[in-house]
Amino acid sequence: MRISGLQKLTLLDYPGHVACTVFTGGCNFRCPFCHNAPLVLPERLQGDENGEETVLAFLKKRQGILDGVAVTGGEPLLHRDIDEFLRRVKDLGYAVKLDTNGSFPERLMALVEEGLVDRVAVDIKNSPALYAKTIGVPGFDLAPVERSKNYLLSGKVEYEFRTTVVKGLHTRESLQEAARWIEGAKEYYLQQFKDSGDVIAIEGLSAFSAEEMHALADAVRPIVPVVQVRGVD
Repeated sequence: MRISGLQKLTLLDYPGHVACTVFTGGCNFRCPFCHNAPLVLPERLQGDENGEETVLAFLKKRQGILDGVAVTGGEPLLHRDIDEFLRRVKDLGYAVKLDTNGSFPERLMALVEEGLVDRVAVDIKNSPALYAKTIGVPGFDLAPVERSKNYLLSGKVEYEFRTTVVKGLHTRESLQEAARWIEGAKEYYLQQFKDSGDVIAIEGLSAFSAEEMHALADAVRPIVPVVQVRGVD
């Protein structure tokens, strides 16, 4: 598995846990607003061949200090051997949170059913009608994301849905449609877009203000009652 980075401490990436964050390289989406371009674009990917062993050695030293590991990307489920890595993480006693774009439902379900994942965060990119445009993949088949979404809604594992909200891609109406698509969700987070300075395609995109973000959350809340705003200045 290609591991492209490690954040040794986070109190945000895994709610309720003192955790670290493991970044995997590679993604099958090309969201123009992605702030992790070096983890997505093939020509910029980096990774240590011994990355897994380095992370596992770190986790062994942090037993009793950290209690969770957040695995993000890129898209972690691109890696067919992720189960082997997560099994070793679980053997060390850590809870695991997985961030995914939802496009690999069978792999997601297998990891949950095997007990290798304790919490899943799925990025709901936009309303179904605007999905292909938002992820930068023309003609994208939404069916796999639909299966992942429905699986989480069934309550098999702790989960959250979240949308990074970008002026130029999202509107009040598109977010309401996205909320209808995940109606019944326990948790839905609207995240304020941040320009990291290394965004895949920033032209025409910008952030909603904090006031606008809260207004968008208010517009969505009648559909999905538990809506929170993240990342506002």
